[in-house]
Amino acid sequence: MASNDNKMNTATKNSIIRHAIDWALAHGLNYRVPVTFSCSTQAIPEPIKYAATHAPFALTPAPFPKVCFQKAKDLQPVYNELFHNISRDKEFIDSAVKSLGNTDSFITNLYDIYQKVQSEGLAQSITLGIHRSDYMVHNSKNEQTLQQVEFNTIASSFSSLSYLTSELHRYLAKSQIYPESCKIDEKNIPFNDSFLSIANGIAKAHELYGIKDAIILMVVQPNERNAFDQRWIEYNLFEKHGLKLIRKSLAEIQEEAILEGPDKKLIVDGHEISVAYFRAGYTPNDYPSDVEWQARLKIERSKAVKCPNIAYHLSGTKKIQQMLAIPGNLERFIKDQEKINFIRSSFTGLYAFDQSEVSKKALARLAENPDDFVMKPQREGGGNNIYGKDIPPFLSKLSDKEKEGYILMDLIRPEVQDSTIIRDGKAEDFKVISELGIYGIYLSNAEDQSVINTQGGYLLRTKSSTSNEGGVASGYGCLNSPLLQ
Repeated sequence: MASNDNKMNTATKNSIIRHAIDWALAHGLNYRVPVTFSCSTQAIPEPIKYAATHAPFALTPAPFPKVCFQKAKDLQPVYNELFHNISRDKEFIDSAVKSLGNTDSFITNLYDIYQKVQSEGLAQSITLGIHRSDYMVHNSKNEQTLQQVEFNTIASSFSSLSYLTSELHRYLAKSQIYPESCKIDEKNIPFNDSFLSIANGIAKAHELYGIKDAIILMVVQPNERNAFDQRWIEYNLFEKHGLKLIRKSLAEIQEEAILEGPDKKLIVDGHEISVAYFRAGYTPNDYPSDVEWQARLKIERSKAVKCPNIAYHLSGTKKIQQMLAIPGNLERFIKDQEKINFIRSSFTGLYAFDQSEVSKKALARLAENPDDFVMKPQREGGGNNIYGKDIPPFLSKLSDKEKEGYILMDLIRPEVQDSTIIRDGKAEDFKVISELGIYGIYLSNAEDQSVINTQGGYLLRTKSSTSNEGGVASGYGCLNSPLLQ
């Protein structure tokens, strides 16, 4: 698929860049500027603390196969159902966590909370999942197949900024700011409903909670750079649903929140919380002390609807993803064979570091062709994976017990394209690859009946083909839109 960036002269390209940056800044396609200080205790000056710039984005949308885009959307409700069923299966979660051993203190601490609330009894049976299933289009022998990278069950970001990115590209096409030679028709940039879908899901969970005057709690990281992506959810909750949202860090929640009464209502700032929506808590860095772990336990023990609850969080580990590739495990959760085949068609090769024949064959392949693999720990947020030739020396430093905390995955090889990435007001040309994420909303009531099960829009991230990681907030990639072909 040819790039559109090479079909314009320099003057035209510079003019489009200026249009695009101004549109982004004017419409809130922004995040806070990074701030670094040599002294961690130094207060951040107020003007710098609130300074912002546009989020990194691609100048033109990325050509993307229409059939793969549609398949990803169609898969999402089936994946929502699958991971909901996993979250209800204590035996399966127990076996997954125990297979990791005790080498991962982060997973161990999450599991300790899970065990405590399971033993104590759940104060809230309503479940809300706001997920994102990420894919790449694997190119092999001129055949393109959609393959899943991972399934995210906590803090799936960029639903707001991804919508704004698609609207930016649609605007530049519709207003004919893109030259005709680019052949970018805004009708081929699919509308992205991720802007409202997350707020709609939270609002419906609030409705099921049944206390009209309760409010929403968003659990956030201190000094969050991606605050504007989150703020749009807050604004949509208020403007579309009349619901108030407050933002608190885990440390603030531990200090200020209480559990009230025998039903353990979560009270913050004098308000009852209907939904606790996590945009933090997915990385060990979010738990610098026991204070944050106590806050997480307090939320889990409460009556508030958790998004996600601790069972959903554990269900999203890489180990669960690998276990689902083992024959027979999908059938444990999904009874419809057509759905099982549909899900399995999106799998790439996934392996444990164990003594199974499948794993032994994968390790033999790894020894011969390490560039065909990626090694993943039980982490979210980017910057954690080990790729290609770095895997064997990394493995050699691990004990057999430590290896249990990782999975091995066949490397997906998407098509390399040309793109111009705009970051901090500067444009730079790259050879790039792209990753598609589809948001999913799943809500079940206290009787475990599905109330919402739908896809909720998309995220397309583009990164340099020479970069192993693709996180936008972590500085590896940029936001983009698909140009369906």
